[in-house]
Amino acid sequence: MTNCLPDALAAALGPGAEALTVTLPPEFGSLEEERHHRKEQLAAGFRLFGALGFAEGVAGHITARDPEHPDLFWVNPFGMSFNQIKASDLVLVNDEGRVVEGRRPVNRAAFVIHAQVHAARPDVVAAAHSHSVHGKTFSSLGRLLDPLTQDACAFFEDHGLYTDYRGVVNEVQEGKRIAAALGDHKAAILQNHGLLTIGHTVAEAVWWFVTMERSCQAQLLAMAAGTPKLIDRDTALLVHRQIGGHLAGWVQAQPLFDWVTARQPDFRD
Repeated sequence: MTNCLPDALAAALGPGAEALTVTLPPEFGSLEEERHHRKEQLAAGFRLFGALGFAEGVAGHITARDPEHPDLFWVNPFGMSFNQIKASDLVLVNDEGRVVEGRRPVNRAAFVIHAQVHAARPDVVAAAHSHSVHGKTFSSLGRLLDPLTQDACAFFEDHGLYTDYRGVVNEVQEGKRIAAALGDHKAAILQNHGLLTIGHTVAEAVWWFVTMERSCQAQLLAMAAGTPKLIDRDTALLVHRQIGGHLAGWVQAQPLFDWVTARQPDFRD
């Protein structure tokens, strides 16, 4: 969809930008068309996770709420490589973890975490979780990200911390506790486990995960090198308003999705 630029995005692009147009998140003529788009975006997200090295055995999942049946969501099948997932491979599950569409099983932890996040946050379309190296390393510190860089400010006062790790997430009550730790934020650090991000689009959820992983890496490097200097709170809040919104997350993701579409177009099958 091509629309007039929103004010915030026009400001980021400089003088004269208000007269331009830009591609924004699409609108759909039918629920089937929207479902098809979400599934393709989800498959593309998995390919990106694979390309960026976020896979760890059978761990990790991204989900997208079904547009017609909001209590159902699409997820990757258990044990399938991120690098091979296609839209046609995705599995539809209900809020009890039962497979509604698809022939492969679903990771129990994927259901337990994501079902509770989707239930607690009706505004959320997609959620992403994986055991990426820097995310899980940073999570072991049991602390929130500091506002060390412009990119990290996207999460300033906008991510939660879950500190009650009890092993592989198999119990619904733990999923509820994780959702509570997420609260109304865009992300959460799951102590001794990894990262969790959400979005109003699949692309947004994927982007927040990518940049949060990199922000964890940057803070680990800075802490290893010395004593990092923090961005002051007023500036961090300003930058959060500039780059931390839903549209900003979607826009930031587009180069990655364009890249994977050009390199691995078979994800659409």
